[in-house]
Amino acid sequence: MASIKKRLAKAGINTFFFLLLLTILLAYLFPEWGDSSRAMVNLDNLTYYGVSLIFFFYGVKISPASLKTGLSNWKLHLLIQGTTFLVFPLIILALYGVFGNQQNLFWVGTFYLAALPSTVSSSVVMVSIARGNLPAAIFNASISSIIGILITPLWMGLLLSSNQGDFELLITVWKLVKQIFLPVLIGFMLHRWLIYWVQRYGKVLKSFDQTVILLIVFSAFSQSFAGDMFAGQNVLGLGLWMLLLFLFMLGVMYVLAKWLGFNREDGITVLFCGSKKSLVQGAVMGKILFPDPVIFGVVLLPLMLYHTLQLILGSALAEKLAADAK
Repeated sequence: MASIKKRLAKAGINTFFFLLLLTILLAYLFPEWGDSSRAMVNLDNLTYYGVSLIFFFYGVKISPASLKTGLSNWKLHLLIQGTTFLVFPLIILALYGVFGNQQNLFWVGTFYLAALPSTVSSSVVMVSIARGNLPAAIFNASISSIIGILITPLWMGLLLSSNQGDFELLITVWKLVKQIFLPVLIGFMLHRWLIYWVQRYGKVLKSFDQTVILLIVFSAFSQSFAGDMFAGQNVLGLGLWMLLLFLFMLGVMYVLAKWLGFNREDGITVLFCGSKKSLVQGAVMGKILFPDPVIFGVVLLPLMLYHTLQLILGSALAEKLAADAK
């Protein structure tokens, strides 16, 4: 039991996971705290610079040598990135065209999560637990985050431009470049000089990252609660929809890996890296893509639910695969 708890904690079901739940509860109980005009601290300014610092240090962590080495297994990488940024969004876009409602922000939020890059930490940890191809998982998680800076806003521009005439794609992309891509690039260029310091203070930087994410989540949800945006919304139905979506994407990844003849280790990497979505990038890019915090809180909810399910079910699946490999 202690071993299982330890592995679950590594996968993300830890203190931060429960702090996310507490943050949403506080946003519901005290929505006025998220109003920057009334709060003692301007959360918008604080999170703006916090996001840039997160991605600066993320750039420092990217090793040029590991990126060069990872390019050799290009077929595996092409499948994972293709499913992350093409197959996943196209499936949701097709469903949106049939069942979607332009006035339902949950549908917009579902498409938003589909357009996001894969998560880094939990994908790598779960591939490690399941005894998959760990170097490939690290490469794909890292490259996915970089690609997502461009691809995610392009997908959202396709959807939002058709629904909202005031969505300015070029302006939005430029904001993402300034706040996210440039810090990543600068950090990457300073890798050789700063990587020792970043590794040495890794725990402190992780706590800083988590604090910024919690502030973003609190700001978005508190203003959505204050605007009564969740009234009449079927949150339970949304949770069931996210469960079915995650299980379906796991199935898609499994079938594709088998069809293309990947071995067990590569198949596990496809399974986890191709089905997961990043809460961190979803939270930080969402502040730019959805500048109205009242709307952003509702749009973020599908990703929050999907994130919870991918941690719980993904961890259970990783344990099962690890046991089967013994």
